Amino acid sequence: MIGTKETPTAAGQVRGPGTGEFVLTFHCPDSLGIVQSVADFLLKQECYIVDLKQFGDRGAGHFFMRVHFASAAPAGDSAAVEQPAVEQLRDSFAPLAGEWNMDWRLERRDRKQRILVMVSKYDHCLNDLLVRARNGELPVEIAAVVSNHPDLEGLAAWHGVPFHHIPVTASTKPEAEAALLELVDALGVELVVLARYMQVLSDSATARLTGRAINIHHSFLPSFKGAKPYHQAHERGVKTVGATAHYVNSELDEGPIIAQQVIEVDHTYTPADLVSVGKDAECRALTNAVRWHAEGRIILSGNRTVILR
Repeated sequence: MIGTKETPTAAGQVRGPGTGEFVLTFHCPDSLGIVQSVADFLLKQECYIVDLKQFGDRGAGHFFMRVHFASAAPAGDSAAVEQPAVEQLRDSFAPLAGEWNMDWRLERRDRKQRILVMVSKYDHCLNDLLVRARNGELPVEIAAVVSNHPDLEGLAAWHGVPFHHIPVTASTKPEAEAALLELVDALGVELVVLARYMQVLSDSATARLTGRAINIHHSFLPSFKGAKPYHQAHERGVKTVGATAHYVNSELDEGPIIAQQVIEVDHTYTPADLVSVGKDAECRALTNAVRWHAEGRIILSGNRTVILR
């Protein structure tokens, strides 16, 4: 039923998607009866399951699940449509979560996550995120754009998004990161997106943002490092161009992978062609990563991700 214009209620009436709808995501030690317990809980709350994704990692003995569910309240009663409230559902679900030792999250499906986008001078990923957030393709609200250069202030302003220029040098990096983290807290930011931000975050900053910072980089690492990687790849005759979106951690460009894109190329591609294709791959991978994170589809499991699509 996801993606349809109308969702039928238990009474046969209809309501638009997102109205009285919620998403529960959790993981816990694997055991018999988890799915039935969650289904019984939803039944008692007079909610029905719209979509359910699950994965049992037999090797690790761990279970992962995402449930999109909806209230069965009659669509004609505006007060009932909003019931049960998300706070009530959380309070009611907490004992069950404790029983199964769950790490869980429950949100309204139509809730938009507040994100902060970091960028340097390349504008393609930033522009893609701004456009998709503006037209509703991404369930996010871009609270601010932060850059170590002033070049893209006009682009952010055109979209009505606040722009913060925070210069970074070797000597001012601690102060710059402190300003960034203060902004994250002040704006209630839930996810930081490094959309071709050409600075390496310190270990202390990445620790503060564990599980809520996403980076994008081209697929040529570690083979072609440094300046002009696409030109280096052209000289070696590469046959694929791609990008990887991952969570940020203390290991440079080696955090848990969320999304990847690979596009075939051949000998006819010039370095400029490779750059263009690479930009497309970066935008696609980053957009997917941000969407899946905002929709509650990603669960971190050690140094890898489980994505319940």
